[in-house]
Amino acid sequence: MVKQLKLNDYKQQIADVYNRRSHNYDESEWHLRIAHRLVEYAQISPGYDVLDIATGTGHVAIEVAQTVGSSGKVVGVDISTQMLSHARRKVEALGLSNVELQLADAEALNFPANSFDRILCANAFPLMADMEATLRQWIGFLKPNGIVGFHALADTALVGVVIWQKVFEKYGVSRELSEPTGTVEKCHNLLERAGFEAIEIKTEQYGSYISLEEARQRWTISSYPAPKFSNTLFQLSPEQLEEIKAEFDAQLEALVTENGIWNDGTSFFAFGRKRGNRELLTGNSYQLLDN
Repeated sequence: MVKQLKLNDYKQQIADVYNRRSHNYDESEWHLRIAHRLVEYAQISPGYDVLDIATGTGHVAIEVAQTVGSSGKVVGVDISTQMLSHARRKVEALGLSNVELQLADAEALNFPANSFDRILCANAFPLMADMEATLRQWIGFLKPNGIVGFHALADTALVGVVIWQKVFEKYGVSRELSEPTGTVEKCHNLLERAGFEAIEIKTEQYGSYISLEEARQRWTISSYPAPKFSNTLFQLSPEQLEEIKAEFDAQLEALVTENGIWNDGTSFFAFGRKRGNRELLTGNSYQLLDN
């Protein structure tokens, strides 16, 4: 019998979206690049125990498993059964015996305290309903001196998202996809409030020029679930939605250059360290990552 999670409406929407995307998720070079970079920055060593949050089809889990070796372990969790099915097939094909995949809600986990050297979350952290509370939970699962790392987009990233958020706000519809993590300062403050130290935020640009037609296709993301998603959207009339779509298209057209439309891809790789036993006694502080 397949395990079922008890999810609220928002979490079920997320699970449904990624179940539908699972068949072609691995075609996205973006997701693979982000996962790889997060792992690189996390400085994984052989023998580490690592928790991969929202593992999806296993990008992070598989790369980490190959690094930690037989003396280490990777646990990957996700709320999408279909994404996990794809991850399991890949893990089995590679013969990796140090990967455990679990169907679980990332905000309602039940691991023993001090279990992991690293907790990583690529491409999904901004979908958490309560990011600070989630980080407070995760820090308990880390070993002393363990590190959490997540990826988030800047509030300037993804031209389609930026524009439809502005347009929808005029109609009282809130889509706060990047509000808590949209700047370096916000990522830093979030980790600090959750109790992490030696915080570092790495910034990278993954933007590119896209065609007007490609930008218009970003309209479909307006149907994706998001934290604090106002139900006002569902109260809009077909005429209002048509008007909003027309304004969305017009604002995109105004951005067209001879190279196309710039689709910003500013990304943050945010890391924080749990205080170690030695520091609890001495108050010493150590640098988190090498520059």
